[in-house]
Amino acid sequence: MAVHAAERLGNRGGAAIGEAGDDIARDRPGVPTGLFDDGGTMTGIVNLLEDVSDRAVAYEAAQRLAAIIETSADAILTKDLDSIITSWNGGTQRLFGYAAEEIIGKSVSMLVLPDRPDEEPNILTRIGAGERIEHYETTRRRKDGTLVDISLSVSPIADHSGRIMGASTIARDISERRRAEEQQHLLIREMDHRVKNLFSLASSIVSLSRRSATSMDDLASAVMSRLNALSQAHALTVPHTSTASTRLQQGTTLHRLMRSILSPYDECDGKLGSRVTIEGPDIDVASGAGNGFALLFHEFATNAAKYGALSVPGGGMDIRCEDQGATFVLTWRERGGPRIARAPDGDGFGSLLARSTVRGQLGGEIEREWKPEGLFIRLVVATDRFAG
Repeated sequence: MAVHAAERLGNRGGAAIGEAGDDIARDRPGVPTGLFDDGGTMTGIVNLLEDVSDRAVAYEAAQRLAAIIETSADAILTKDLDSIITSWNGGTQRLFGYAAEEIIGKSVSMLVLPDRPDEEPNILTRIGAGERIEHYETTRRRKDGTLVDISLSVSPIADHSGRIMGASTIARDISERRRAEEQQHLLIREMDHRVKNLFSLASSIVSLSRRSATSMDDLASAVMSRLNALSQAHALTVPHTSTASTRLQQGTTLHRLMRSILSPYDECDGKLGSRVTIEGPDIDVASGAGNGFALLFHEFATNAAKYGALSVPGGGMDIRCEDQGATFVLTWRERGGPRIARAPDGDGFGSLLARSTVRGQLGGEIEREWKPEGLFIRLVVATDRFAG
């Protein structure tokens, strides 16, 4: 509120002084200003006193909010309705790799993948209509070209009149969650696959045992023996964090691992160890790597028992190990099984799982060749992967 000294001085200074005081007080709030008459004599002082408490509180709140945003672990940015970035906090720099000075003033579309041209316009259309967007999952490109899975929450920004002038975006990295979900889905599929295989394996074991059994007691004993061997092989695939698998905790050798898994099928006419030969150098397998190798050999043996050399009485296989220094090579050659006219169409889940295990966990390569006399597999693994 302006308090005019001219009003307290009566007629001294007159209307001209009052008018000048209004102009001065309005132009220089909070600064005392002299008033002069036509002769240059100071006749009074004009001062404007303004209550700025609310302004100071608002400024302090704004500073606090800016500090919170800047130090937030979340990526927070703002943009106008033309997708031009107007602010960029430290979390956004850590997520996408761009410093604020590199990207403020540029279009947010530089983060959007080329195959999603309509994504950003659709978001802005919804924001322009006053809509909030919660937990929108998408993929963005970082400065270094790598992709990152994110969840977006986008809110409209309005001016004092309520007109929407831009958007505030919070982005969270959900890459770890996505990987965990994919791993969970793979494990569920693997569990379903293994359960189905168990029924097939049980049937195969009963069928194999029946051929050499001379009595019901003999059959029961053979089936129980093979199921027990299969159970022991299964124990080697239990994750090493489980207290139920002390053998895997202690590690094993490659030959012992293969014999344990193949033992339910390695019998012909009552003679154990007559269908499978394992030659070449043995190698220690640490607990961390045992799960991957056990999973592979279990898959190979399952397929051989269902469709290959181990599905008929006279079939067998030869396994050869070669230590080549930096790499360890294993060849799996089936013989005497059903004649193979051609390779199967497409890859089953077992094949996909085998490739995923070899390349992902073991860092190796696997080749399959469907020869008429039986399946041939060549597995190459870096020697240091056996240490887990």
